[in-house]
Amino acid sequence: MLGGIYTNQRCPVCGRKFKDNGRNALTCVDHPEYKADRFFVRFKKVFRRFTSYNEANRFLIGLRYKWDEGTFDERDYRKDNPLGFENLALQWLEVKRKEVKKSSFRKIENHMWRAIREWKQRNIKTLGYAEIEDFLLTQKTEVGGRDISDKTRANIRSTLHSFWTWLRKRRILKPDQVPEFPQVSFELSFRNIVDKETQRAIIEEVHRISYHINPKIWIGIKWLATYISIRPGELLNVREGDFDLGLGVVIIRHPKERRPKTVPLLPEDVELLKRLPRGLPDLYFFRHPPGVKGARAGMRFGDKYLYKWWKRACENLGIEGVDLYGGTRHSSARALREFRSPEEIKRATMHSTNKAFDRYFQIELDDIRNIY
Repeated sequence: MLGGIYTNQRCPVCGRKFKDNGRNALTCVDHPEYKADRFFVRFKKVFRRFTSYNEANRFLIGLRYKWDEGTFDERDYRKDNPLGFENLALQWLEVKRKEVKKSSFRKIENHMWRAIREWKQRNIKTLGYAEIEDFLLTQKTEVGGRDISDKTRANIRSTLHSFWTWLRKRRILKPDQVPEFPQVSFELSFRNIVDKETQRAIIEEVHRISYHINPKIWIGIKWLATYISIRPGELLNVREGDFDLGLGVVIIRHPKERRPKTVPLLPEDVELLKRLPRGLPDLYFFRHPPGVKGARAGMRFGDKYLYKWWKRACENLGIEGVDLYGGTRHSSARALREFRSPEEIKRATMHSTNKAFDRYFQIELDDIRNIY
């Protein structure tokens, strides 16, 4: 039979090694009154020490049972615990750190540390549908201890699903060892939008209150309403060298879709850019000039800087409840429905978040200009 119970002890009378009597002890063949009191089990690559024969025997029987049913895995018994949830989660996080943006990684890291605190070094193969569902349903906000939103719950579920998919692809788990995942339903709240006339009025107010301070405040908000394929965060990361005024385009090098996209500019914006003082290629286009309180000259606009000016313009006009994203990109896309088909609008936004649009064809730059 595979494996056995052994000891390094010897008979104090004759010096022979103790042997397993197959019943209840390791004894000397010639002097059975002498017995071992320290034991170890060897089974394939598994090695485990015991101070009780009965414990060692139960452990060996369990190993043989798993071998016979085809579920034996020597990784389950290694001291370094290669199948411990925390060990595997930390390995995966190092992979994701190199694959995704810092902002995305922070969210993924938060999700995984929630799971690490729950499951610690539990063997990954013992976590199934029930454990994952219980974990998702018991999550609370880190501040206040309230139930998390369904959207956050769905995001955590998505992170865990991605982690288990990686385990399968790395051959750490077999396909039949990957658990089913509970479904988490949620509804996104709608952003308030405005019609084009109101949008133009807000942008004109932004021009009035900010152009003398820095014309790029107005340009940034105007472009968010015009070029609906560019998100606010992507726009702020544009550098001087990302513009090709000869071709009339701006290149978004690190978009959410993770592949650079080329966005055609309207002729009037190309001419506007030509009139502006240009900086070195590595400088952010949306940067502060000298003299702005609390900002160093040449510093990139903060993530909420355009939003602050948008809200100020809205307050001046008595418009409430419309954020920058909803009032620019969403409102413009919604207004296009009167003139363009959903497919054309989807192409203009350059979304590729579902499989159908992973296969969308590249349209000519002039076609996109006509959609604006």
